[in-house]
Amino acid sequence: MKRCKWAESHELHLKYHDEEWGVPVHDDRHLFEMLNLEGAQAGLSWITVLQKRAHYKKLFANFDAKKIVKFTDAKLEKFLQDPGIIRNRLKVFGVRTNAAIFLETQKEFGSFDKYIWQFVDGKPIVNKWKNRDAVPVSTKESDAMSKDLKKRGFKFVGTTICYAYMQAVGMVNDHTVDCFRYGEI
Repeated sequence: MKRCKWAESHELHLKYHDEEWGVPVHDDRHLFEMLNLEGAQAGLSWITVLQKRAHYKKLFANFDAKKIVKFTDAKLEKFLQDPGIIRNRLKVFGVRTNAAIFLETQKEFGSFDKYIWQFVDGKPIVNKWKNRDAVPVSTKESDAMSKDLKKRGFKFVGTTICYAYMQAVGMVNDHTVDCFRYGEI
């Protein structure tokens, strides 16, 4: 079975690639989780985030934004001592900031899903990459998303992070054309 080359580097990559990466997501909680996990990746490798994902979910109340906005500074400070997550103060405190803005955005648009999918006109962009080297790190859509998310106050939402997010939640299908998941998605 042929896969995107990056997926073959680690068993967690393999599982993530085969089951999750590129599948269109419309569940607000999951969209919020992935936005924060992609932000946590900034400057690091995705495998680091995947290895810590279960612990992130445990500490951050399964990415329930209504619970996270109530987290105290003291609670977040305690998280900074936990080696089960990426212990970057700005990233950890950024999750709480993002939770508050996420809830405001949900209220404004009716759902975060409705808001975030507007950047691709509500349907996935299907690319036809022959190899991974052809895949961009950002696009005009990720630029627009990043600009709007930043304007709203979200943290760790640069255009490269936004494009990785778009790939993760299926807003773009960036599986290479020879990958078995390309046609499935």
